[in-house]
Amino acid sequence: MFSDNKKPRPMNEFGGQPNRIEKNTKIKGDITSEADFRIDGKLEGNVTTSGKVVIGKDGYINGKVECVNADIEGRFNGELLVKDLLSLKSSATIEGTVSVAKLAVEPGATFNAACTMGKGAVSAPKMQSTKKDEPAKAS
Repeated sequence: MFSDNKKPRPMNEFGGQPNRIEKNTKIKGDITSEADFRIDGKLEGNVTTSGKVVIGKDGYINGKVECVNADIEGRFNGELLVKDLLSLKSSATIEGTVSVAKLAVEPGATFNAACTMGKGAVSAPKMQSTKKDEPAKAS
């Protein structure tokens, strides 16, 4: 028998019911959760979760997202840190910086981002940005 604190949990249950921001809903602020998140509305802020983030076809996030997995059908602008798999559907539009272990992109997706991939990509230190008017320097 398992004791109460050692009961196995289903793989998609990270600490509660999935959270949802519905279409025609706008939120400004930061969200922290252990559960999965689905955004069909608009979020101006940051999302941190030990679960999965789904941006629906009408969804939009402008900010920083840190998660284990992500499926994007809508729009994202900002910094995206995905510890495992980022899946971009054909309707997705991504702008900003992306750090991911694995990337799947359907034909038709728009991916205008600086991307770092690999097992250690998400825990890698952040790159220092150059000043706006200075050209980038190669090392």
